Amino acid sequence: MFYIQSGKVKLTAVSTQGKEAVVAILPEGSFFGEGCLTGQPLRMATASAVDRAPITRVERLVMVGLLHREPEFAERFLAYLLSRNIRMEADLVDHLFNSSEKRLARLLLLMANFGQESKPIPLIAKMSQETLAEMIGTPAHESAFS
Repeated sequence: MFYIQSGKVKLTAVSTQGKEAVVAILPEGSFFGEGCLTGQPLRMATASAVDRAPITRVERLVMVGLLHREPEFAERFLAYLLSRNIRMEADLVDHLFNSSEKRLARLLLLMANFGQESKPIPLIAKMSQETLAEMIGTPAHESAFS
């Protein structure tokens, strides 16, 4: 599995028909590839850096050892995984039930940390229209971007 030291990483999945979707944009301090902890044989998504992103590889056995020996780390890691799972579940519900305009508005608010404990971020990182469209599951030419 991997740990993002700084920067951002985009996770994308591709269907058997070749349709690509952005699953998540992970910020600094995030983990990805944790499926290896459960013996997941294949990766479900491809990771690519959005901007400069030094990444540390954590071997499965090292991570399992840390989780067993360090209860505070294990608690934080579990909290991280649960919060990311809740966010991805909310994203799925949003995608299933809301229009592309509402999905885009929600995405932009999330990217700016609006309503979070940390202060809102006044400027959103440079991101192409195509990437935003992939993140909300809409072709870039649809009305949300017109």
